[in-house]
Amino acid sequence: MNLHYPDHLPITAEKERIVCAIRENQVLVIAGDTGSGKTTQLPKMCLEGGMGKDRIIGCTQPRRIAAVSMAARVAEELRHPDLVGYAIRFKDNSKQTTRIKFMTDGLLLAESRKDRLLNRYDTIILDEAHERSLNIDFLLGYLKQLLERRKDLKLIISSATIDTEKFSNHFDHAPIITVSGRTWPITMVHTPEEDESMEYYVDQACTAVRDLCSRPGGDILVFMPTERDILDTVKILCSMPDNERHLVLPLFGRLQAADQKKIFRASKKRKIIVATNVAETSITVPGIRFVVDTGLARIPTYNVRSGTTSMRVQRIAKAS
Repeated sequence: MNLHYPDHLPITAEKERIVCAIRENQVLVIAGDTGSGKTTQLPKMCLEGGMGKDRIIGCTQPRRIAAVSMAARVAEELRHPDLVGYAIRFKDNSKQTTRIKFMTDGLLLAESRKDRLLNRYDTIILDEAHERSLNIDFLLGYLKQLLERRKDLKLIISSATIDTEKFSNHFDHAPIITVSGRTWPITMVHTPEEDESMEYYVDQACTAVRDLCSRPGGDILVFMPTERDILDTVKILCSMPDNERHLVLPLFGRLQAADQKKIFRASKKRKIIVATNVAETSITVPGIRFVVDTGLARIPTYNVRSGTTSMRVQRIAKAS
């Protein structure tokens, strides 16, 4: 198979080095900034390294929307849709011909209950490992033990942060390959907070979008904390006087796959994408020039007394 790697992605420059490292090591840690091309290009590099012949290359994602959209993207780049599939809760799109399978980390964890040795896979790519969810931490511990029993299984840990030393040390000082990202000059403008109760962020964001629409060029990405906020924002923006010049698109986990794919399609209209923080790290939306961030997100919070975890709307960290 003739594999093509987009020249504009930073990871392409490290292709030979990564393919060689995949062949020579059982565990490999890849550090790369968001947008460097890790998620879409690493499975292809595994194919080039000789993986995925008799068994499957599995690639985990923290979110369902990322698993579905990345599978579609890789299938498009390979020009062999039958080779790429995905599996999320209640839906398995993989086939007998599938060689690269995208799935949520929770689904791989569930598979390990039926298949303790994960015999279907010859390679596991643990993507977005820096998010350190409960599922990811369980997988890190489980795979550590499994690698001792399955010497033919390869593990690639992909992270967007500098904490890669921790992953390397956990897996007996596995080699680390760092992929530099792309940077552009960024201008930040802060809108004065009108109300401490955080009740008017939807209206404030819509006002900011209207101001940006008067400027030339580039699509707009708006971050909202909840699905309800996204739908409210889309409704307000669709009622703008010059709405025919814009294409307003929502993006959240429960959205139908066909509607999710719309954000990647080229359009003559300026796209205004209203999304949860799934667009922060899990997927890269092309063509974005302006970002409107409410500074809020649904963040899991653990209640010590009840022993339960809830998703509450809170202010995001400065790093986010």
